[in-house]
Amino acid sequence: QTASSAIKGAIQLGIGYTVGNLTSKPDRDVLMQDFYVVESVFLPSEGSNLTPAHHYPDFRFKTYAPLAFRYFRELFGIKPGDYLYSICSEPLIELSNPGASGSLFFVTSDDEFIIKTVQHKEAEFLQKLLPGYYMNLNQNPRTLLPKFYGLYCVQSGGINIRIVVMNNVLPRALKMHFTYDLKGSTYKRRASRKEREKSNPTFKDLDFLQDIHEGLYFDSEMHSALMKTLQRDCRVLESFKIMDYSLLLGIHLLNSNMKEKEGEGSQSATDTKRHGGQKVLYSTAMESIQGPGKSGDSVTPETTNTMGGIPAKNHKGEKLLLFMGIIDILQSYRLMKKLEHSWKALVYDGDTVSVHRPGFYADRFLKFMSTRVFKKVQALKSSPSKKWCNSITALKAASQEVVCAVYQEWKDEKHGILTEGQSYASLDEEVLGSHHRPDLVPSTPSLFEAASLATTISSSSLNADEHYQRDRPML
Repeated sequence: QTASSAIKGAIQLGIGYTVGNLTSKPDRDVLMQDFYVVESVFLPSEGSNLTPAHHYPDFRFKTYAPLAFRYFRELFGIKPGDYLYSICSEPLIELSNPGASGSLFFVTSDDEFIIKTVQHKEAEFLQKLLPGYYMNLNQNPRTLLPKFYGLYCVQSGGINIRIVVMNNVLPRALKMHFTYDLKGSTYKRRASRKEREKSNPTFKDLDFLQDIHEGLYFDSEMHSALMKTLQRDCRVLESFKIMDYSLLLGIHLLNSNMKEKEGEGSQSATDTKRHGGQKVLYSTAMESIQGPGKSGDSVTPETTNTMGGIPAKNHKGEKLLLFMGIIDILQSYRLMKKLEHSWKALVYDGDTVSVHRPGFYADRFLKFMSTRVFKKVQALKSSPSKKWCNSITALKAASQEVVCAVYQEWKDEKHGILTEGQSYASLDEEVLGSHHRPDLVPSTPSLFEAASLATTISSSSLNADEHYQRDRPML
């Protein structure tokens, strides 16, 4: 309810004062008690012998765990001067809020940091989380988890406004053609009509399954790096009993017709605002998932200004840049959340509800990401049905009778598998799935040897498809 200009001004003044003060404190190791220190300073509008005068209402500014956060900023290569320059040199830009939390979001003019207002409970939870969470970050700075650089509180007129400073996941210099907030849950996970009317709407899980039902494709090295990072991050969140987090996914189309126009506009903005990409270590999506020394190796030379996006393709073969990060991790599975899950589970299918116990939530989240969202491009040479792929040219020359014979053989083999107890419905579903998506990795190679043959034949335009359609009711 406080005017956002007053909040922005107070944040900049407060951070400027406290970070400036910190430079006089000597460097030392962080002790356990440093995580629980709260420093407070009063900034009257007329100024004092310690604080500058300003034209906002009087306010008190609190800094939580200042020494601990200074250490973490150093871990990510953020120098105090750069931090102050990013936050205080130019006015903060307010973002439209995609979430239901009612939080305010600001981004710094150079695109480095996001400043988000948080509730009292969330700030309290972050304080408790700090020692363990950052011990994990210290061991593994390459993570898609949010990186918190500061926790502050502005007190003015009896109102407390708590804010966290975090890494910015989606750079504004590149247009995000699609943005998704994914939880792996399907209950009510569709963007509202009001959200869809925005110029840059944030869509949800059901929208993703509808718009990009084939998923997004990566080369095998990139895919395994991404999935390993997600698995590690989910296990960390599970150990802290955290749930209801999301993967924020921004998709930039490299093949877009607007690319040339955009390139000129955003390139000049990029040159003035940024000095060769983001200054903060490990803050881009590419740095978050790749091991040391690999950063950017896989990016093709023609897409030099990738802003740290991960190269991928859609099912049409269009080149994409993906930006992503796990957000909203300050939700603990406490009593209120347990109650919320219990009553939702009574009314709806409990497994589709987004609020869930942390272990189940992590497993469902990972399963959704690995089976529906991120997929591996399957090279022909590494396909399980290598023999059949190599003989495509021979098959093309063969007569129709040969095709029918091979197809009959495939059917017999399939019938053998069916009699071993495989359910008709699930098998039909699997085969159809593979028939439409020949580039997917088979989940059970033994079952799919035969199916991939059918796919290869159909893709080599041998009219086997009509035989398939004719015989399908028998299956």
